[in-house]
Amino acid sequence: MKKILPFFSYVFHPIFIPAMATLFYLFLNGTEFVSQEKLLVFFQVVIVTLFIPVLAFLLLRATGIIDSIMVSQTSQRKIPLILHCFLIILLVRNNITIDRYPELHFFFLGTLLSTLLALILVFTNIKASLHMIAISSITVFIIGLSMHLQIQITFTIAVLMLLNGFVASSRLEMKAHTYPELIIGFALGAISQLLLLILWL
Repeated sequence: MKKILPFFSYVFHPIFIPAMATLFYLFLNGTEFVSQEKLLVFFQVVIVTLFIPVLAFLLLRATGIIDSIMVSQTSQRKIPLILHCFLIILLVRNNITIDRYPELHFFFLGTLLSTLLALILVFTNIKASLHMIAISSITVFIIGLSMHLQIQITFTIAVLMLLNGFVASSRLEMKAHTYPELIIGFALGAISQLLLLILWL
């Protein structure tokens, strides 16, 4: 089991969660959008939240500003988090608009809020688990979607809750975080989404 746990840290890395949330949103709203629009939305999210951050990571690692994709050092998190905030703002202003994609728009606003809070904590030398922020965010978002669209996805929600535990265990096994850092991360992700949930539920 200890050999398998690190797998969850890589598969559910925060950089993949926006694309996963978008796929869930488009799948659960199956009849709302045509296929071409779904592809366009998905690729926009992937480019802004995955491709650009990967390119930025390669640049930052080449210049020695960060040392790994897990960004283990608290001091190394400032630039990636600031960049992430900028990209999310760009996405919600120009692509994932409130009039066309309200639920997804608020998910990204929640993501922005939790990222800003994590950034503030970095300046006080507190390291919140970005993995837990990400997995708890998508869990609350999917629960909100199931309530909003009145669809039964109990198994999916149960799996996501289980994944919260696996991701937390993975971060502990890799000695990337302490228990308080995991709890802070979970709280930042879940509470940020819950605060905005009332605006679209």
